[in-house]
Amino acid sequence: MSGSAKVSDAVLDVLVIGAGVTGIYQLYRAREEGFSAKLLEAGTGVGGTWYWNRYPEARFDSESYTYGYLFSKELWEEWEWTERFAGQPEIERYFNHVVDKFDLRRDIEFNTKVAAGEFDEPSGTWTVRTVDGAEYRARFLVAATGVLSVPFIPDVPGQFDFRGEQHHTGRWPKTPIDFTGKRVALIGTGSSGVQIVPAIADQVDSLTVYQRTPDWCTPLNNAPITPEEQATLKADFEKIRETLNTSPSGFLHDFPTRNSTDDTKEQRREFFEKLWNSPGFTKLTQNYIDFTTNPEVNKEFCEFLAEKVRAIVADPATADNLIPKDHIYAGRRPPFVTGYYQAYNKPNVSLVALKQTPITRITETGIETAEGLREFDIIIWATGYDFGTGALNRLGVRGRAGLPLEEYWADGPSTYLGIATAGFPNFFFPGGPHGALGNNPRYAGDQVDGVIGALQHARDNGYHIIEVDPDAEQEWTDTVNGSGSLFLESSYFFGANIPGKAVKQLLNPTGRPNLQRLIAENAANKYSAFILSKVEEAAA
Repeated sequence: MSGSAKVSDAVLDVLVIGAGVTGIYQLYRAREEGFSAKLLEAGTGVGGTWYWNRYPEARFDSESYTYGYLFSKELWEEWEWTERFAGQPEIERYFNHVVDKFDLRRDIEFNTKVAAGEFDEPSGTWTVRTVDGAEYRARFLVAATGVLSVPFIPDVPGQFDFRGEQHHTGRWPKTPIDFTGKRVALIGTGSSGVQIVPAIADQVDSLTVYQRTPDWCTPLNNAPITPEEQATLKADFEKIRETLNTSPSGFLHDFPTRNSTDDTKEQRREFFEKLWNSPGFTKLTQNYIDFTTNPEVNKEFCEFLAEKVRAIVADPATADNLIPKDHIYAGRRPPFVTGYYQAYNKPNVSLVALKQTPITRITETGIETAEGLREFDIIIWATGYDFGTGALNRLGVRGRAGLPLEEYWADGPSTYLGIATAGFPNFFFPGGPHGALGNNPRYAGDQVDGVIGALQHARDNGYHIIEVDPDAEQEWTDTVNGSGSLFLESSYFFGANIPGKAVKQLLNPTGRPNLQRLIAENAANKYSAFILSKVEEAAA
């Protein structure tokens, strides 16, 4: 350790890692409940995903006002989102506004990347070390590192030989990239890739999109929030908060009221047209009641979407390559787009289907496939993340007897309610693996509240150690892994995009209501799913 490295003698109550939407809320709740707390953040600013992902046209596909915080009416009323789906600059401004309004910045250490976290059994505390040698001690460690925080780039031969620029969407530089007149390759067409394509198509000399698997993309249908809508949002805060706090999806969407069999085929087509023109995730949340359980109506919707693609994209071969063949709607995480399909009608935009024409290597000047070499000035990797466990497994977390978290989770995560894991006392990870499906800040907020409730109970009753009962963990993990999922096992929600990673459920398909119910039951039962003890008892 260098002589200049910071070593804190004080033992904090709560040490939070990560200044994204979940970490900021965890810090706020900890301080509000009287705990001494500090937050460590690897970046130079707050926002988490919305700090690192600043590529052109990065934006929400959850309605802006449903993504933001609900703990303060004053915050809700004073902050006006300008768009239904805000862009990255506005999102980053929002998080900075929040940390300054509630004076959280004084307890955030920026440029502080965690290298290791070790649990000391005799004292019942965590020691966290950073890459620059700083050291912090805390009773409780909360890793709010998120599920989309470790970029993944596939191992392609020659990747480091390329002499031009290379950027991953999840680590986009703060200095804007000049695409003017450049030959650009974009690898990957998930949620990030499909946002970038139309954003840069008119700036570049050429844009070649390398696509492995097409997704069912539908229009985002963004729009400015009108003054009348702003007034309604402010006036209805209490009602909106209640809806968002109890909504299974975490969205402000009405529940579907009809089964597909209630309508004729012509009526269903009219309904699908209405959905096509509706905002964001309503294509899923406001579809027919039986949409996710009746494959036939889902296939019918997909046929409708395929017709839309063929009607928009002029070249039949390109259109065909953009239409999924291996899954129905929501078999993979559905992206929402603005002008994506239309971009392929531009003469400088082309598509390479990687399953037909795989990349063989990256060269000094470009990308080589079986069809030959294409030269580029810039390569963009829109190849996703090590979802769910990627960040947690890289923190160097060591539990009882020095057990590495990445070793304990080698065959997939094992958790209780997606917030804690056995053998790692006083360690929590809200917003991590086994969280619910839906609007992330809503279910992650439920988990933060659950963590704070457990910490308060321990403090009020003189306990120093909170540890998951292995039986409770096993029951929850078995429930998660034994439940069916909308998503294919080949999707990143199972970790299948990472070579060598165990293919297991990384989300909780049982839903947010079940998560909320179990959090409430555990609290009502005096946190019986945890083993609570004093330091001297734990040491014995």
